[in-house]
Amino acid sequence: MTATAPLPVVPQPSEIDLRRLFQTQRDWRWRAAQTGAAERQAILRRLHDAIRGGRMALADALALDLGKSRAEAEITEIHPVLEELQFVIRRLPRWMAPRRVSTPLMLAGAHSEVQLQARGVTLILSPWNYPVNLALSPLVASLAAGNTVVLKPSEKAPNVSRVLRELLERVFEPRLVAVVQGDGAVAHTLTTLPFDHIFFTGSGEIGRKVMAAAAQNLSSVTLELGGKSPAIVHPSAELKTAAERVAWGKLLNAGQTCVAPDYVLLPENMRDAFVLEVDAVIARRYGDRAWLRAGPDYGRMVDAASVERLQKLTARSVEGGARVALGGEFDPPSRFISPTVVTDVTPGMPLMGEELFGPVLPVLTYRSFEEALALVRQLDPPLALYLFAEDEGAIEQVKQETTSGGMVVNGAVIHLTNPHLPFGGVGPSGMGNYHGEHGFRTFSHERAILREPRPSPVRLMYPPYGRPLPRLTAWALRLLERQAGPRE
Repeated sequence: MTATAPLPVVPQPSEIDLRRLFQTQRDWRWRAAQTGAAERQAILRRLHDAIRGGRMALADALALDLGKSRAEAEITEIHPVLEELQFVIRRLPRWMAPRRVSTPLMLAGAHSEVQLQARGVTLILSPWNYPVNLALSPLVASLAAGNTVVLKPSEKAPNVSRVLRELLERVFEPRLVAVVQGDGAVAHTLTTLPFDHIFFTGSGEIGRKVMAAAAQNLSSVTLELGGKSPAIVHPSAELKTAAERVAWGKLLNAGQTCVAPDYVLLPENMRDAFVLEVDAVIARRYGDRAWLRAGPDYGRMVDAASVERLQKLTARSVEGGARVALGGEFDPPSRFISPTVVTDVTPGMPLMGEELFGPVLPVLTYRSFEEALALVRQLDPPLALYLFAEDEGAIEQVKQETTSGGMVVNGAVIHLTNPHLPFGGVGPSGMGNYHGEHGFRTFSHERAILREPRPSPVRLMYPPYGRPLPRLTAWALRLLERQAGPRE
């Protein structure tokens, strides 16, 4: 768990190289778009088999880059992608089939349908925190939709980036799938190219830059960002369950999860008991301080700078009156932060000023439930919202009076494992969604197709409009409006 990631020297592709690669995929995009369901299923099966065959190399790379145990790598990275592939392969023919839709009376005799069409050349910019899952899941969706793909993994997970490139180069020709390695300058150059769709997962700050660059070419975008996802504990909640599930969601991947609970809101009289329960969960799940470092269950921060950032936010909040109730050990050279709970936090403190993305959990208290919901609404809409409550009225109130990308009642994080549910943010936490059919549609253009019959009623609407037929048609349409009655 203390291994550090060797940084292989990666040659930076030039702008000329990137433009040449883009043109190669643009030349192939119509061939890719014309593939049928069976061809796309075969492509996805090849990817499935390659991931299964390369799972050891992927797990080893995840251990080097993020200190992930083999079990955590399987549970959070490798298996979800294989499950997504199987889900998509089984349902793809039905998703691809044109969908017949109704035609209004004034177009009687016409045939109307919606065709799902590949967008074309797509760019996926994936992050470092789940560098396998969040690179390959959108890749699955884009290939299912019949696109070509340029994948740019994060340079902060260099070992995973290298293994992904080797794995995908064994499966695909660059005209269909190409992996580009490099730093932020390479990513920026890619976003200036006229891709048909850009899929970005990362911070809101970089997401704004991606969107601005895409606007120059009118490229459509999907932005999977983040934010401060709250865990709200209602007085009716079962406290032990809330502590167990909040702690698991917060400490998964050492807190470097876009949907991790970012802070807890609970009644004042439940605070101390909650902290004690979280302390017991940490001891039971991860062990004491020595075992936290030596054991295989607790991950590492991606770099020393991430440790230093959270250390400063915590120290400045303590200076303002907060208190470290649990943990508080920050070791930048080892990329280690002990599971840390900070109490007496107020909304204006540094720990509440930005997404934490690490194993530091601020605990805020409230006197009334309405006060808690007002604070949630005061902040940007989060990627996820977690409510712990047994009171059905409270559950319905949170559904109606807050917004978020997703919501889990009496749990945390797990909603993104259901391929039937859309996963994505709202406002500053993201734009668009994916997983399952939602991902297939994200990477598809819904094309409207109407076939007008030879004897068509539309000719009744041709000018000159002083003729009897157009005037009679206009009268008949007004009559139909009256017969239809008021709007529902």
